[in-house]
Amino acid sequence: MSRSLRGLVAALLADDGRTPWPADVPARLDALLAHLPRPARVSFHGAAAALDAYTLLQTGARLDRLTPAGRESVIGALAARPALLSLLDALKVPVVLAAGTERLLHETDPPTPPVAPEDPPLDCVPSARWPDRATADAVVIGSGAGGAIAARTLARAGLRVIVVEEGRHHTTADFGRRPPLDRFTDLYRDGGATVTAGRPPILLPTGRAVGGTTVVNAGTCYRTPDRVLHRWHHHHGLDLAEPKAFADRLDEIERTLRVATQPLDVLGRGGLLTLEGAEHLGWQAGPLRRNAPGCRGSTQCVVGCPTGAKQSVQLSVLPDAGAAGARIVTGARVTRILTDPDRPGGPRAAGITARRPDGTTLDILSPLVVLAAGALQSPALLRRSGLGRHPGVGRNLAVHPATSVAGRFDRPVTGGPAVLQSTGVEELHHQGILIEATAPPPGMGSFVLPGLGRELRAELDAADHLATLGAMIADRPGGRVVGRTGRLVHYRLDPRDGRTLLRAVAAMGELLFAAGATEVLTGLPRHPRVRTPAELHQVLAGTTPAGLHLSAFHPTGTVALGRDPQTAPADELGRLRGIHGVLVADASALPTCPEVNPQLTVMALALAVSENAVERP
Repeated sequence: MSRSLRGLVAALLADDGRTPWPADVPARLDALLAHLPRPARVSFHGAAAALDAYTLLQTGARLDRLTPAGRESVIGALAARPALLSLLDALKVPVVLAAGTERLLHETDPPTPPVAPEDPPLDCVPSARWPDRATADAVVIGSGAGGAIAARTLARAGLRVIVVEEGRHHTTADFGRRPPLDRFTDLYRDGGATVTAGRPPILLPTGRAVGGTTVVNAGTCYRTPDRVLHRWHHHHGLDLAEPKAFADRLDEIERTLRVATQPLDVLGRGGLLTLEGAEHLGWQAGPLRRNAPGCRGSTQCVVGCPTGAKQSVQLSVLPDAGAAGARIVTGARVTRILTDPDRPGGPRAAGITARRPDGTTLDILSPLVVLAAGALQSPALLRRSGLGRHPGVGRNLAVHPATSVAGRFDRPVTGGPAVLQSTGVEELHHQGILIEATAPPPGMGSFVLPGLGRELRAELDAADHLATLGAMIADRPGGRVVGRTGRLVHYRLDPRDGRTLLRAVAAMGELLFAAGATEVLTGLPRHPRVRTPAELHQVLAGTTPAGLHLSAFHPTGTVALGRDPQTAPADELGRLRGIHGVLVADASALPTCPEVNPQLTVMALALAVSENAVERP
């Protein structure tokens, strides 16, 4: 454990030694950083070391040797410089996550793991036990929303199906045994620290496990808006998006996932306050529809549901695929789609090559390959396979940019059952703004907590009085996935989308004040809190989107379907252009941002693509 890391934590959390939990935060932080990509890890340690060196130069002592008052003085002097304030604000995020977990473990009784139901059986085989060569009628790359539905459809049609998944299989019982933050780093690619390159940078976490991102989403299930389907059908020539037929497929997906409106009894205080605020303003709002029958309100959806209520696809779709004969190879990263270039009629898919964790490889030979690795990984795989020459591969990336604010209330908001995403506010959806009430998992508090040192410590102490809202906007495709690994993502926020994000912040603030908030935490380092709607609008008038904390959870569009061969890498039926036998059945296939949480949309489109492949081989 480096001294600079200990000093940084002590300074940011105003550790005066009076309570025991801050002393354990550096070790928790170090473990969290170990899961991040090397550039992010090195950058964090480098910034902590630079802060330590500055302190030594200014005071003659390293940060961990100063008194609490001395550390407060150093942090205050740095925060007075705008450029350094932004840096400290970025360093604060992982520190707050680690602090929340340690405080939870120290100050609450050890939680009794919920009695987890036995998961439905899956035929999962770790890649170490899988033969070096196998054959199948179809191989599906990725086990998330699209891949699971494609595997089920093809297996039910009588094909021998093998699903190849880079992540491992986590059971419901596994989720109840560890703190949420520890599960977070395991369930997300790169420890959840994927960040787009561009201004502003955007955090873009994606899941990696059997079940894909459905294991770590909030369970929110919106149907694809008719206006989106009409656009895809008429302007992009996507026959599979014909609204009536697509509605039938959405119905089937909803039945499979057991989608229903969330009952009020586990909505949580934050969700109820959002309803109150919307009613006061006369805004359209209501409990969200979710795939979580019997939800107990653990708020842990994004780190794996510990009760098995959320019907992510490893519980709802892949077992049906397995019952029809599909098998799943876990811990295998597909490095290449194999092709037979000399087949009569043109090149054809011949299977895949995948790498095991120990570096050895395996081949699965198959005339049909379903690409469902996700919008970031699918274009990279095509490039590695020599199939990424179409100019649209990797481009057209939309990410559904999101930001959040929090409102402080006179009485506690957290405590008791609550849903991670509980209430949806659709009043501004026609402007591309969708607002959802959120509640973080235990120990993983809000990113909008202001201040450093004593101020931040006071905010942590009062965090149970905060209700958080998140808003995401329907963005214009402004990004691209570069290279062959899927890790380098460029994204340029369109100026019009930036203005929409600022409108979304204003709307969330108005909603919280209408619900009775005494102040709103904006997440803006220079103006972290406002106490009236008028003050909020004044602050936003002088703010650019670069000042917002932005994240995104729904990358789409990088191997888009469409009729125009000049713009769409895959045709209107989901077949990759330039080769026979490769289908695209994940979020990369969506021509534009779907304007809502995309799980149902992706699954319905994958159903359409795979059904068409069965009917028209």
